[in-house]
Amino acid sequence: MKSKKLFIAILSLTLFLPGILTVQAQAAELKFGHVGAPGSLFAISVDEFAKRVNAQMGGEVTVAAFGSSQLGKDQELLKKLRLGTVDFALPSTVMSSVVDVFGLFEMPYLVKNRSHMRAIRDRLFWSQLAPAVEKQGYKIIAVWENGFRNITNNIKPINVPADLAGIKLRTPKGEWRLKMFKSYGANPTPMALSEVFVALQTGVIDGQENPMAQIYSQKFQEVQKYLSLTGHVYTPAYVTVGAQRWAKLPAETRAKIEAIAQGMQEFVYLKAQQLDDDLLEKVKGSVEINTADKDAFIEASGAIYEEFGKAVPGGAELVQQAVELGKIYK
Repeated sequence: MKSKKLFIAILSLTLFLPGILTVQAQAAELKFGHVGAPGSLFAISVDEFAKRVNAQMGGEVTVAAFGSSQLGKDQELLKKLRLGTVDFALPSTVMSSVVDVFGLFEMPYLVKNRSHMRAIRDRLFWSQLAPAVEKQGYKIIAVWENGFRNITNNIKPINVPADLAGIKLRTPKGEWRLKMFKSYGANPTPMALSEVFVALQTGVIDGQENPMAQIYSQKFQEVQKYLSLTGHVYTPAYVTVGAQRWAKLPAETRAKIEAIAQGMQEFVYLKAQQLDDDLLEKVKGSVEINTADKDAFIEASGAIYEEFGKAVPGGAELVQQAVELGKIYK
């Protein structure tokens, strides 16, 4: 009788064990959602991160990448981070709508180059900006890149701010980007990245502004006539998690993942520079390219700095600190 019961117990365990293991495996999969299309800097960065985590964590956890807004647009992804239905996201400009001090990275021509950005990241970002995000239920574990932004449109080349007068220009959902382009005379329209191609194609908007990696991967060169190299804003991208869900992972697991994410930073910067150079060559036959008068844009940007300094507590001091860190860079 005892042997029969033992046999039944072993048989039950044999039948249910695969299911138990499957549930455990699913629980260990961490979802990384982002808005980048295949070939974008976002996609390249997230795929490399997933590859490194999956190789180094020994099956402790795995990361699955979902690009092209499969899990939602930026604002939806931020909501899902807080709900715990997505584990990682890679917001950029939208963070200035979550925490006002992130408008620092909306200031035109603030970041001179990636060396300057490294200094801002190491000496300013982690101590003064990152803690503000945690008060909103998020945690940033690494700073990657979206890039230096340029303008495309179907009306005319943009050489000076006055050339933007009346142009319907898509921007991300960031308060200070809207204010900046309004001050230049444009008619800015916030819109999710996934909607921009059709809006350009149908003439709902005249143009948009993005880094080269986003311009090319979204195929904007197929529906735009002019590419103006303005380099008006450098936008970081933030590897972001929901604070509550993140805290449920073992401390050792969190430390390993953070180390991998931060170890990616130089890879991202090098890949971004490579894409800037390579993709500019690739679009030369598709769009007319001009280099804008950056001095004219800088001269027209004083008002936005002044407004940021007055509107955001500590904003003027943040700008001054960032500027000081850039004085050794050309």
